[in-house]
Amino acid sequence: MARPRLFDEERALEAAMRTFWANGYEATSTQDLCEATGLGRSSIYNTFSSKHDLFMRALTRYINTTSAVQLAILEDSGRSEVDRIRALFAVIVDTELENRRDGRSFGCLTVNSTVELAGRDPEAAKLLDRDTEARLAGLQAVIEAGQRDGGIASARDADSLARFINAVIGGMRIAGQAGADRAVLESIAETAMDALAR
Repeated sequence: MARPRLFDEERALEAAMRTFWANGYEATSTQDLCEATGLGRSSIYNTFSSKHDLFMRALTRYINTTSAVQLAILEDSGRSEVDRIRALFAVIVDTELENRRDGRSFGCLTVNSTVELAGRDPEAAKLLDRDTEARLAGLQAVIEAGQRDGGIASARDADSLARFINAVIGGMRIAGQAGADRAVLESIAETAMDALAR
């Protein structure tokens, strides 16, 4: 009979996710993961099989959590399309300010992982590409609706605008890592909102 696990796997996964988010994949050691989760090496490897497997599960958890929040905002029919995009930016700013160390944010685990791994880790790249496509589709749908009802005045095609907004969000995440404060991040968001109005 297999021994029952004496730890909360979801709690361990959350702790590992936050560790990878703060440090990156390569800079996170097995010892870091042991300290974050409170598990020994054997428990980590018996449960998650490898550091990479644990990372992929942590990245999936992060994507599922953040994408759910962002897509819920974009699909909120109680708000105008412009207000949905503005609310999305507000969540990005708040997240950057809530997850900080030494005056710098953790950024976004998907952005960080894209920079660190997408060019050399096909499994991570596939997951990250799928997430990007889902976010772009959500943004594009909102922008198209906003263009139809006149709330978004830009004549650029919705696909280009969705990619622009996604790139702005990525840039905001990096600015947060560089130490940008609320005023700077909100200014970036407002500049992007101005671009949708022209």
